[in-house]
Amino acid sequence: MAQHNETGNSGEKLAVNWLVKNGFTIREINWRYVHLEVDIIAVKGDTLHFVEVKTRSSTRFGNPEESITKKKMQNLKDAAERYQMIHKGWKWIQFDVLAILFKPGEIEYWFNQDVYL
Repeated sequence: MAQHNETGNSGEKLAVNWLVKNGFTIREINWRYVHLEVDIIAVKGDTLHFVEVKTRSSTRFGNPEESITKKKMQNLKDAAERYQMIHKGWKWIQFDVLAILFKPGEIEYWFNQDVYL
């Protein structure tokens, strides 16, 4: 497995743990519909969260969250619409970004709620 895939997988596991620790209930991990994917779908309170996880081992190519393109956000929105067609009943949804940066001896989390398209 390529190093960037290992970093991404490690980041998603850390993200799940961080979300659970912060009161979220995980509904789906790597949910797919055709070519669309959502890293994590979680619930907190009465809100369904669609979480994009970005992980980096350094800032050499920028911060993790800076790699999210308009196309990626559009795909996330499209996936969220499909998910809601299958799992009806959610009044509130939210798009979130959880950026994880591995630093020597520590892990830095950055959680951005209310990411609007």
